[in-house]
Amino acid sequence: MIRSQCVTAAGIVAGYAADTVFGDPRRGHPVALFGRAVGALERRMWADSPRRGVVFAGTCVGAVAGAGAALDVMTRNRPVARFALTAAATWTVLGGRGLAEEGEAMARLIEGGDLPAARKRLGHLCGRDATGLDGAGLARAATESIAENTSDAVVAPLVWGGLAGVPGLLAYRAVNTLDAMVGHRSPRYARFGWAAARADDVANVVPARLSAAFAVAAAPFVGGQPARALRAWRRDAAQHPSPNAGPVEAAFAGALGVRLGGTNSYGGRIEHRGTLGDGPAPGPVALRRSVRLSRLVGLAAVALAAVTAASPRVPRSGARVARSGARVARSGARVPRSGARVARSGARVARSGARVPRSGARVPRSGA
Repeated sequence: MIRSQCVTAAGIVAGYAADTVFGDPRRGHPVALFGRAVGALERRMWADSPRRGVVFAGTCVGAVAGAGAALDVMTRNRPVARFALTAAATWTVLGGRGLAEEGEAMARLIEGGDLPAARKRLGHLCGRDATGLDGAGLARAATESIAENTSDAVVAPLVWGGLAGVPGLLAYRAVNTLDAMVGHRSPRYARFGWAAARADDVANVVPARLSAAFAVAAAPFVGGQPARALRAWRRDAAQHPSPNAGPVEAAFAGALGVRLGGTNSYGGRIEHRGTLGDGPAPGPVALRRSVRLSRLVGLAAVALAAVTAASPRVPRSGARVARSGARVARSGARVPRSGARVARSGARVARSGARVPRSGARVPRSGA
């Protein structure tokens, strides 16, 4: 079992390295294939009903998690296959290099003054309406997206991979993809996508806060101060409408020494958010620093995932102890019967020994 866990940990590290070096597969990306399948199923199952949305989300995530569990069982005693499977799954679900490349490209376009191209490129990072954004608005939107997607596309899959191996990696990516596709507050998906959005919120509770903690710790490496990042996280996270994006974006803002948040437009829907952090609005330089911070957070996350995956699993060990204890209990069930014989034998001794006091009673009188 320990060997299998170490193989899983090594596969996670290898998959992270593959994403860092190669980025996303150019053709036939499994997540894109999953997205097309989800789109086809959604067209058949859609109804303006939360209950139908629960069935839809459960079907999609359950199918992916079940496939991952089957592959996990098939490779349990095959180390090479298990390593290759874990590495491939990790590489597939991560998006660290792609995120960094988009951030760097946005910084170059803004610096060069090519705002029309930057507005078009922003769509690769988020669904925000960029039509009226100037250079500062584009830099802020990109910095916020780098922060949020560091948690969603890097830290969270690694955390779930460390906890549950291949099934955890694939199931998390399925949940996150569903949220991106149907977890909107639009008229079509407000009710149908409710289950997908809530599942994504739950799956990201711990990873988002780990991402914020890693950003605080890494602040000195991007010219920031951990105390300032922690203060922004604690003070400003609740200003964000998302319970998970808030801590990450606030911690990034504090670590970078910039101010994030404000008014955003999403397809005609306006959101007024509070400000996160102190300082000036981010520009291309701060955007590049956010990319560097994102990479450092990813390194911390993969280290944590490897340690978690290689650690002994207490529940499985506990199950063995419970089974052993059951055997002992069954064996020990014979003791009372043996003890009953001892008790009966003792009773005979006690009855026969009962005569001793009467015969011995003559001694005191004769001795008197």
